Amino acid sequence: MSEGPSLQQRLDQARRRRFVGRVPERELVRSTLAEPELPFLVLYIFGPGGIGKTSLIREFAAIGRELGLPVAHVDARRIDPSPDSFLDAVRAALNLPPNSDPVAYLASISGRLLLLVDTYEMLTPIDGWLREQFLPGLRGDIFVVLAGRRPPALPWRTDSGWQAMMRILPLRNLGPDESRAYLELRDVPPGQIDAVLDFTHGHALALSLVADVYDQGPGTQFRPEAAPDVIQTLLEQLVQQVPSPLHRAALEASSLVRLLTESLLAALLRQEDVRDVFDWLRGLSLMEVDHRGLFPHDLAREALTADVRWRNPDWYNELHVRARNYYMHRVQTSSGQEQRRLLADYVYLHRDNPSVRPFFQWQESGTVFTDALRPEDLPELLAMVAQHEGAESADLAAHWLAQQPRNVSVLRGMGGAPTGFLARVTLEATTAADRDLDPAVHSVWQLMNRKPLRAGETATLFRFWMARVTHQGVSPEQSRLFLNMVQDYLVTPGLAYTFLPVVDADFWRVPFEYADLERLPAADFTVGGRRYGVYGHDWRETSVVNWLQLLAEREMIMTPPAARARTVAEPLIVLSEADFATAVRDALRDYKDELSLAANPLIRSRLVISQSGSEATPAARAGTLRQLLRETAESLEESPRLNKFYRAVCQTYLQPAVTQEQAAEVLDLPFSTYRRHLRSGIEEITARLWSREIGSLDRVFQ
Repeated sequence: MSEGPSLQQRLDQARRRRFVGRVPERELVRSTLAEPELPFLVLYIFGPGGIGKTSLIREFAAIGRELGLPVAHVDARRIDPSPDSFLDAVRAALNLPPNSDPVAYLASISGRLLLLVDTYEMLTPIDGWLREQFLPGLRGDIFVVLAGRRPPALPWRTDSGWQAMMRILPLRNLGPDESRAYLELRDVPPGQIDAVLDFTHGHALALSLVADVYDQGPGTQFRPEAAPDVIQTLLEQLVQQVPSPLHRAALEASSLVRLLTESLLAALLRQEDVRDVFDWLRGLSLMEVDHRGLFPHDLAREALTADVRWRNPDWYNELHVRARNYYMHRVQTSSGQEQRRLLADYVYLHRDNPSVRPFFQWQESGTVFTDALRPEDLPELLAMVAQHEGAESADLAAHWLAQQPRNVSVLRGMGGAPTGFLARVTLEATTAADRDLDPAVHSVWQLMNRKPLRAGETATLFRFWMARVTHQGVSPEQSRLFLNMVQDYLVTPGLAYTFLPVVDADFWRVPFEYADLERLPAADFTVGGRRYGVYGHDWRETSVVNWLQLLAEREMIMTPPAARARTVAEPLIVLSEADFATAVRDALRDYKDELSLAANPLIRSRLVISQSGSEATPAARAGTLRQLLRETAESLEESPRLNKFYRAVCQTYLQPAVTQEQAAEVLDLPFSTYRRHLRSGIEEITARLWSREIGSLDRVFQ
C-alpha cells in the first residue's frame, strides 16, 4: 500500500485551499518563473505585520513546485543575522549534507531555482553582505524573493544595477472582494460578513482570526463595534471559544515564551501528553510555525499577554515560574550556541517588567550579531572610543585590545562592519604595570583586594562597552552586549567578581539594581577628565544560582521600584583554600555534633548558603552542611578506585567506630594503611566541595 501525504504536505494543502487574493502578485511570480530568461532576479515585497507576507511566500513556494522547480525557503526569524548562520539555513533548505558549501552547490547546478527569504528585516545586519556578495554571486537563473516589514534600504534603490534587476512590491490589505471570498471560504455566516469587513478593513491576520472565532463556535455572534482594537477584540472572542480550558491555557502559555515546543508546552501545562493541544495551536491562523516550534504573531502575542496578565495574574505568574524552571534546567545541561539561545529565551521572560523594558530593545536586538575580534576591526573600534570617550581612553583601549584580544566581542551590522563592542579585562591576568597604566583597573583591583581571589577564581572588568552611534545609550547593540555579559556570568568557571563601569551611573541605576549590581563609588575613576561610575557583583556572596532565583522573584514585580536598599544579612564568609580545607576536616570530625556544626565557618560559606538559602537558621544550615558531607562522601563509593577511601571516612565519621584503631580493625586494614585511606578520602571530599564553592553554574548543578 502506498504511503499517504506527509503531515507537512497536508498542512501545505490546507493552507493553499484557504489562500485567496493576491492575484497580481501570484501572476507576477508565475510569469517570471516561466520566462526563458528571468527579466529580473530579485522580488522584494514588504508590508506591516499581519498583512499576509508569510502566507504569500508559502504560495510562491507552491507555485515554484507546480512548475517543477527546486524551492529553498529560509525564515530569518530562526537564524542569527550572520553570514555563516544564513548559509547554514540555505544549506538546510536545500537538504545538503552538513559540511557542504551551499554557494558552490548553487553555482554548480543547472536549471532554475526559487530562493525565498521570509522576515527579511531580521537580516538587517547582513543586508550589505547579501546585496554586495551573496546575491551577485548567484547564477542568473536563480530567482530570489525577499519579504520583510520595511522597504529595501537606500543602497538597493539607488544602485543602477539593482534598479534593473529588482522589483519592489508593497503589500496592502486585501480588497473587499478578496476579503469576502476568504470569509465565505471559511464558512462565516453570510449575514455577518459585511460587519466583519467593516471591522477588519481587509487586514489578513484579522480576517483569519475572526474566521477562527466561527470555527470554534459556529453560533457565535461577533460584535466588533464594542472595541476599537481589531486584534485585541478578536483574540478576546477567540479565547472564549476554545474547545476546553486546557486549550485556553495552552494559547495563553504560547504568548509568554519566545518559541513553543511540544516539550515546553507539556512543562507549562504539567501534562504528559499534549500532542493534540499542540496540533490545535499549530492549526490556528495566529500561529507561525517553523522547524523549531511555533509562536504567535507579534500582534497576537501582545494582546494575549495583556489579556491573561489582567484577567488572571496568578495564572500568569505560575506560567512564568514553570517557563523559568524549564529554561534553567536546560541551560545547566547545554553549551555554546544552544545555551545562548536558551539564555535569550530565559531573559525574554523579563521583557514586560518596568525595570527592564525601557532599557532593552527586545524586538530590535536581532539587528546585530556577535563576532570575534578581527585585526582589521582595530581602527574602527579605537575610533569609537576616541569619539565617545576621548583620546586617553582610546590609548587604554588599544592597550587592552592588544593584551587580551580573546576577551573582545565585536557586534556587526550591515555589511559586517563593527557597530559596537565589549572588551573584558581578566583582572588576575594583569600585571602591576597594567594596573598603574589604567585607572579603571587600578581602582577595581584595590577594591577587590579587600577580599582577594582564591585559587581557581577569576574576576572580570567589562572595561569598554559601547555602540558606534549611541555609545552607552539604549540600543540594539547595548541590548546584545548585556546578554553577552549575562552569558559570561553563567559560563565562566570560578567567577568571583564582575565590574561594569558606566558614563552615566544614575541613568542605569534602576535596571542595574534589578540585576543585583551594586553601586561601588569606591571604584569610580577618572580618565580624560571624565568621571566613570562603577557597578559590580560579588558572585561569592550571591552565587549564580541564588542570583537567578533573585531575578525570578523580581520578574513579576510590575511596578517601577524606588531606590532599592540592599538587603542587610549576615555576611557570607569567603574562606581561603587552606581555611576551607581545615573547616571541612573539622566538620567531618563534628559530623554527629549539631552544636559544633552550627559554629563551623562553612555554614556561612557560598557552598552551604546556595543550598540552604540566606534566611536559614544556623541549625538548618548545619543540617545542610551535614547533608553535603554525606552526599559527597557517598559519591566516592561509586568509584572502584575511591571506594576504599569512602569506607575509611564512613567508619571514622559517618558511622564511627569508638576509636580509629577499631575502625582499622573493622576494615581489616593495617593501621598505617587505614590512615592513608582516611587522609586520601578527606582530601577527595575537600576537593569536590571546594570545586562547588568556587564553581560556575554548570559545576554547581553537577
